[in-house]
Amino acid sequence: MRVIFMGTPDFSVPVLDALVAAGHEVAAVYCQPPRPAGRGKKDRPSPVQARAEALGMPVRHPVSLKGAEAQADFAALGADVAVVVAYGLILPQAVLEAPRFGCLNIHASLLPRWRGAAPIQRAIMAGDAGTGVCIMQMEAGLDTGPVLMHGRLAIGPEETAGGLHDRLSEMGARLIVEVLGQLVALEPEPQPEDGITYAVKIDKAEARVDWSLPAEEVDRLIRGLSPFPGAWCMAGDERVKLLASRLVEGRGAPGEVLDNVATVACGRGAVRLLRLQRAGRAAQDAGDFLRGMALVPGMRLE
Repeated sequence: MRVIFMGTPDFSVPVLDALVAAGHEVAAVYCQPPRPAGRGKKDRPSPVQARAEALGMPVRHPVSLKGAEAQADFAALGADVAVVVAYGLILPQAVLEAPRFGCLNIHASLLPRWRGAAPIQRAIMAGDAGTGVCIMQMEAGLDTGPVLMHGRLAIGPEETAGGLHDRLSEMGARLIVEVLGQLVALEPEPQPEDGITYAVKIDKAEARVDWSLPAEEVDRLIRGLSPFPGAWCMAGDERVKLLASRLVEGRGAPGEVLDNVATVACGRGAVRLLRLQRAGRAAQDAGDFLRGMALVPGMRLE
């Protein structure tokens, strides 16, 4: 098929590669414009732009698709279908209707659960046992369109959002190739009215650990916000990111370090910190971290 690809972050790159490997013709790649990044704050292309340019594909990054000119340029590509995955712009109705088979979205949840911006993080933070990917026919509502195909997977007990992100991205890449291979024959299934939840964008204010919460909630927060933005706490006067954890037995005052291997008491139960990061330093496994910064029994994390 002649495809328009629309995506921006790392999550989208395996999908683009899968479309190319399956032999589809990518007429153009749409992504967000380069953004200032790094210490020099120089404009840096998105992962999708970098990959598309490496593949020799034409890249477009309009600031908006609401204008008549942008919509005409999109329609002029004469695409059979647009594949959208974590693109970052709302698609107007004229864009949704331009390709012959419309626009298909790869969404990282089992809709209608976790519609919205942060489905991977919210699934872990909520303690969901599993999640998946839906290939959805896009319409004007927020992730409300009928589903053409879905896949399921379990969330591991120590899985972080980063690890789950990678597994779901690969699943989405496989599923979209399947969908395009049988698109004419597939019957879109409307989403059920029951079970709708919204995965609101992660607010950095959520990221500070409240040690008075049960260990299960603290553990899910740490794993759900890893690697970005990263749950954090204060260890003395230093801010420390917490990037991996495990539920363990233990009792003490909330935030109290219980042993020499970074076990910390919560409001109920305890967590063992497995990966940490000091400000301005690289992330480290707990053993290496503790050789450079002691978390001694009796110390209180805030």
